[in-house]
This record gives sequence, C-alpha cells and structure tokens, in this order.
Amino acid sequence: MLEDPTLYTVRAAIILDQDGHRLVAKYYDCTFPSLVEQQEFEKKLFLKTQRSESEVVLVDGVTALCQRSSDVMCFIIGGPDENELMLLSALTCLCESLYHILRKSLERNSLLENMDTVFLVLDEIIDRGVILECESQQVIERLSFKTVSEQAFGFVLFDYITGNNEQREGQRRAALE
Repeated sequence: MLEDPTLYTVRAAIILDQDGHRLVAKYYDCTFPSLVEQQEFEKKLFLKTQRSESEVVLVDGVTALCQRSSDVMCFIIGGPDENELMLLSALTCLCESLYHILRKSLERNSLLENMDTVFLVLDEIIDRGVILECESQQVIERLSFKTVSEQAFGFVLFDYITGNNEQREGQRRAALE
C-alpha cells in the first residue's frame, strides 16, 4: 500500500528588526496561539540567533532558519521533523523576492513602507502553511504580472462599462479636426 505524499509546511514566517522587534509575522498553525506566546517565542528566537552564528536553531521544539540582511532578520519556522532544505528554500525565496521587489533594499524602513507587498510575497510562497513556491523568479514574475495587468484590466473594464472610452475617442477626434 502506498502512503499519501506529505506536503512541506511551515509554522510561521517572521521578520524582526535588529533590536528583535516584530516587523512582519504570519503564523500558520496554533503552535503559538496567542499574541503573548508569539511575542515570547520571537524574543527567545531573537536571543538565540544573536548568540549563535548558525542559520538553523531549535527553539521551543520547532526548527527555525534565519537569514540576516542589513538591519532585519528573516525567519522561517518549521516543525522539528520538517525538511530543513525545503525550509531553507522557502526562506531564500522570501528574501530574494523581497530584495528584488523592494528595489534591492531589504531593510526595516523599506519593509515598513511596503508592507502590502511583503504580505503578497509571503502569500505567493506559502499558503496556509504549505510551501507553494521556492523559486524567487516565479514569485517576482507573478507579482509583476498581477500589478500591471490587474490595473490595466480594471481601467479597460471600467471604461467599457461606463462608455468613457467612446467619449474620450470622440474628444480626441474633435481635437484633431
């Protein structure tokens, strides 16, 4: 009998500043159900990664992978038995995607100014804790496509419904005559 394949999952994605304060945190399960428990975990995570040069640490029974960039630290949190290479792939994809989309400035102020984009990137990579994408180029292309095409489509559809396109065309012809 064949076993069902398992999906690679994460428990949380967290970005902290250089002082250990939360910039972004998205928890996908109930390992840390309350805000107080999440903040305590993030504090432990920050302290443990400050003392260690390792990119992989065990904190409160979960596997945490860390990647540092200027004044922020990005984390992907997985279960104790989760595949560390898949967690690392998701973390690398997150950091590379943010680095490219935020115009090569993965730092605190840039993240705070573009919080909506940060969550879009997270949603493209992880859905309800399941890792969907590990290729940053795919994430970048999808988000670039969405931001360009959705806006253009919205205006074209609005013009079509309201008839503004015919009015503009008539005004343009009158101006040329």
